[in-house]
Amino acid sequence: MGKVHIEVVAKHDIEGIIRPLSLIWKDGRQFSIDRVLDVRMAASLKAGGQGMRYTCKVAGKQVCLFCDEGRWFIEK
Repeated sequence: MGKVHIEVVAKHDIEGIIRPLSLIWKDGRQFSIDRVLDVRMAASLKAGGQGMRYTCKVAGKQVCLFCDEGRWFIEK
């Protein structure tokens, strides 16, 4: 198992809260995040590393998106 680094479009508010809005794959495909279900500090059990875990709904599927030191990834 490993990490897939992706580009994320996110909103940063004045209180320091980050809300991811969409994911962009290396091939240019972009997917809107329909809803953020949960945000918490957590370890990536499949890929290793720790950071903020955003549990999101993307195209009807649940996706765990991680932000570790400013880099975004999903588990593969």
